[in-house]
Amino acid sequence: MKKRKVLRSIAVIAICIGLVMVSLYIYSKYQMRKIPELSFQEALEYTMKGNEEAIITVGIIENDKASYRVYGENGKELSSELHTYEIGSLTKTFTAAMISKAIEEGLIGINNTIDEYLSLSKGNSYPTIKELLTHTSGYKPYYFESQMISNFLKGRNDFYGITKKMILDKASDIDLPNEEYSFNYSNYGYAMLGLVLEEVYEEDYTALMNQYLQDDLQLPNTEISNKDGDLNNYWDWKDNDAYLPAGAITSDILDMLAYAQMQMDQEKYFSQCHESIKEISESTVQNKMMNINMDAIGMAWLIDKENNIIWHNGGTDDYNSYMGFSPERGVAVVILSNLSPNYRIPATVIGIKLLKALN
Repeated sequence: MKKRKVLRSIAVIAICIGLVMVSLYIYSKYQMRKIPELSFQEALEYTMKGNEEAIITVGIIENDKASYRVYGENGKELSSELHTYEIGSLTKTFTAAMISKAIEEGLIGINNTIDEYLSLSKGNSYPTIKELLTHTSGYKPYYFESQMISNFLKGRNDFYGITKKMILDKASDIDLPNEEYSFNYSNYGYAMLGLVLEEVYEEDYTALMNQYLQDDLQLPNTEISNKDGDLNNYWDWKDNDAYLPAGAITSDILDMLAYAQMQMDQEKYFSQCHESIKEISESTVQNKMMNINMDAIGMAWLIDKENNIIWHNGGTDDYNSYMGFSPERGVAVVILSNLSPNYRIPATVIGIKLLKALN
């Protein structure tokens, strides 16, 4: 009888938990349906409601002029102080720009396979530079390493301490069938691109990228993260971590607006980064509801053909970002947030709302 009572109690608890989970799921779906109806300002205020730690910086380029505003709790406008944010996967657009530069300089061939630059096992099939740029290499988002267990237990960035040797060894172990692969967003693929850049320029990625950012692009406050910004909870990285090229840059709004202007001006080798390389049609029903379209991809940059927008976003544990622009309309939006991409309404949704409202 006691066993029956215990089993009955467990069953009741399980049913209650299940009902709660179903209710939360239904509620979240209901709340999600409200988001498309919100204006930019309403979405911003809802996202920052009651959060004293929230600082979101919003920049726009319109009529050849760049401007920005800083918002705090409840969407209240703050003083126009500059803040340093992690930009997450927007880092990939800088890595891709350096690849584009190397192609222009004749150091890399976009259709060449990576084993032409890296010391990898002979006899395997390897993806091309183009396939890595467009996330169509067949590689997974990342490959598990035992270091990731320690990172999880210590609350660190998943990719902290993942060495270049680890990802090179993994690449040699993976023998991908020589066939065409569909879009599958891969941080590992961009780690490999970082190694290719190191090989052709004969310099480590951190020094190479920092020099490129500050000397070539003249972005003085943009760099591989060293955790010296004014905000909190920056990711830990080791100096030569392999995944730096996928998401380790920090920046502020002035630099990111300058970078957005370079994109719209099609400066240097940026124009070929925006050209459609691969049709991907990766817009889910949920994405479409939020006006997020992923119709094609260039060198890292995603192309929204419906709204004539070129965009990319980024997210770390405690930051998320968005940059979108329309060269045809001459407008751009940058959103930098010190909130998790899973917190309420992400920067991408807020940014698209603002970008569509301009002009």
